[in-house]
Amino acid sequence: MKLKLPLLLIISLFFLSCDKENKTSKEVYIKGQIANPSSEYVVISRNNINIDTLRLDKNNRFEGNLKDIEAGLYVFRHPPENQIIYLEPGDSTLVWLNTLEFDESLNFSGKGSEKSNFLTNLYLLNQQDNDLILSYYKSDPSEFAKKTDSIRAHRKQKLIDLEEKYEVSQDFYKIANSSINYEYYDLRERYAFLIRKYNPSLVDKIPSDFHDYRKNVSFNDPILEDSYVYLNFIDDFLRTKTLEDCAKNKPNDKNCTNLNSFENIRSRIELVDSLIQNKNIKNTFLDRLASQGIIYSQKEENVDLILNLLKKMDYSGNMKKGIAQMAKIQSDFLPGNSLGDKVYINTKKDTVKLKSFSRKPTITYRWMSSSPSHYIWQQEIIENLQFKYPEVNFIGINLDMGDTDKWIKVIENNSFDPELQFQATNIRVDENLLKNYLNKLIFMDAKGIIIRGDLQINTPDLENKILEFISQQ
Repeated sequence: MKLKLPLLLIISLFFLSCDKENKTSKEVYIKGQIANPSSEYVVISRNNINIDTLRLDKNNRFEGNLKDIEAGLYVFRHPPENQIIYLEPGDSTLVWLNTLEFDESLNFSGKGSEKSNFLTNLYLLNQQDNDLILSYYKSDPSEFAKKTDSIRAHRKQKLIDLEEKYEVSQDFYKIANSSINYEYYDLRERYAFLIRKYNPSLVDKIPSDFHDYRKNVSFNDPILEDSYVYLNFIDDFLRTKTLEDCAKNKPNDKNCTNLNSFENIRSRIELVDSLIQNKNIKNTFLDRLASQGIIYSQKEENVDLILNLLKKMDYSGNMKKGIAQMAKIQSDFLPGNSLGDKVYINTKKDTVKLKSFSRKPTITYRWMSSSPSHYIWQQEIIENLQFKYPEVNFIGINLDMGDTDKWIKVIENNSFDPELQFQATNIRVDENLLKNYLNKLIFMDAKGIIIRGDLQINTPDLENKILEFISQQ
């Protein structure tokens, strides 16, 4: 996105003064401006520790000096969005972004800014890989291998060009080079998973050296703890390896590819424990997998098993208390239990029980006003399903605790059917944990008895599951 003249003038004046101050400084000067801010501050953090919080002024600008920091990756966060940046003592960084296009508009200027701009560009290119995977996962593995080789070679040439132009530090070069490698590894892991799930006839054609990189990868690299590429690779490796192991031990089990099955989640948790010793990285994945395993558990003993696994693993993640909370409320959402007497708020601000507003088999989904891209995407899917399956009520449960007016405003602005929208009350879980529930679906009969709660809005064969559900009513 091109910067307008007034902002360019601000940038020029800022760095004319900053360069003089920063020649011998070991601090990092950071200033910036945010168009359409979504919160009142930005946070700079590293390895889950906040380094500084900078508040926006009346012109949506911020500034600060970061002292005594080491060179490396940091996270620039403007809730709810974030992006990684690279900082070294002596850098002077000006940030500009528009929250309507957060990653695409994010722009760094000033001393050292070329490093963060390079990483942001890598992120955008990595996002394009999603379309690439969908285009190539039906291709022969040898052809896909050549494509990934070409992508990595192109990325590395860009890094060489950057080094020659700016003489970047070896520390940065190492991180950027590792990011390129892990993107390459991740592409191959995702491809291997997809062909095993959707095109298994190609599995036997995977070259013997396709996963040779696995022999040398580290799952405990402290300098990459904040790298989205690195964490994505670990995530996708866990999925692929668990599928491979399941297919080897249970060759005819179609449930091997179900990422929400309790067996799959438990296997990934155990794999995390065996591979990862770095506490920050380990806790990141245990947080995610344990919460997922509990939310989609269909038996009380499965919830207990996950809690017991965590006790054996010296787990100390940020969600430790939250997972205990989720385990308690999951007992309400197990098959066979009734939600008919649960109380909700309707769009007229009256409190009603579930059994009073649904006379059909029901599928409930959840959303929050703070996640607009999610609820817009979700609502498109729901409206299509409601049209196809009118014999089922698809009911939206909003999780904006205590903010009824905002919830109703979103419904009006997006033309949601107010008759099928309700707001939850008295949720016994910390609001920071609620986003873990946004993809969860609960299938209930006309009396409010839960039939199943282990599916997501993005489950690939969701419509087949809905048809099975309808046939059972």
